[in-house]
Amino acid sequence: MASEGYRGRFAPTPSGPLHLGNLRTALLSWLQARCHQGQWLLRIDDLDTPRIRPGATESALNDLQWLGLHWDGPVVFQSQRRGLYGFFLSALRRGGVVYACRCSRRQLAGISRYPGTCRGRGLSWGFEDGRLPAWRLTVPEPYASSCGDPVVRRADGFVAYHLATVVDELSLGITEVVRGQDLAPACLPQQALAAVLGQTAPAYCHVPLLLAEDGLKLSKRERASGLEPLKQQGWGPDRVVGHLAASLDLVPAGTSMSALELLEHVGRQPKRWQSLSNCLHS
Repeated sequence: MASEGYRGRFAPTPSGPLHLGNLRTALLSWLQARCHQGQWLLRIDDLDTPRIRPGATESALNDLQWLGLHWDGPVVFQSQRRGLYGFFLSALRRGGVVYACRCSRRQLAGISRYPGTCRGRGLSWGFEDGRLPAWRLTVPEPYASSCGDPVVRRADGFVAYHLATVVDELSLGITEVVRGQDLAPACLPQQALAAVLGQTAPAYCHVPLLLAEDGLKLSKRERASGLEPLKQQGWGPDRVVGHLAASLDLVPAGTSMSALELLEHVGRQPKRWQSLSNCLHS
């Protein structure tokens, strides 16, 4: 599928309403796909069930459609792909490239790169003291010294974010991932995992975070309530799209335009759009 042309995606977690930072990332991802005459897929990252909030998926779909950001093909739900992830987990274990890790969160607190504490110890895969181990990937160089060995299956049995994401990107033929700057640290472990699977990871493009007025990161849990307050103030989709585009200097402040009008506007300024795209890749 990747050989057929550009394929991008937007992959929200349904843990609450999409805030403006999420929507700006979606807008840029959609624009990038449309500027390349490519496809834009929508994936719902709903594996981590304790974080899922009732109605959040429907809210996200409605918000994207309201803004005019229409996706290609059916919505992909990670919760419906557990068998696929399990296949890859089993293959990695049979291949001897994962190992059991019994380090606790307390032991790893403040450590940005896993030091390989459990690598080579041959720890049990079964229950000990009422808990299973996490599974870590033995990462080859040149990645090991930079990202350590990422978890591919959590101790609570959930498939880890890195494995599910990489399997999805590869199996869906994603050529470029546009996501928030807060996910930039995920690049190296995901590139490493793709390399272990004998594949090349997609290109990564990271969008600057949209900050609240106090300079703090927007958060679904604490700092943002989605589009509803703006709708209550009389904002329509064109005003929201214009506001998001203005925050990236694509249009002047106060501009109001639809997503399709913004796409046409960007198409008339290819050098400016390419400059922004290059900055996001850096």
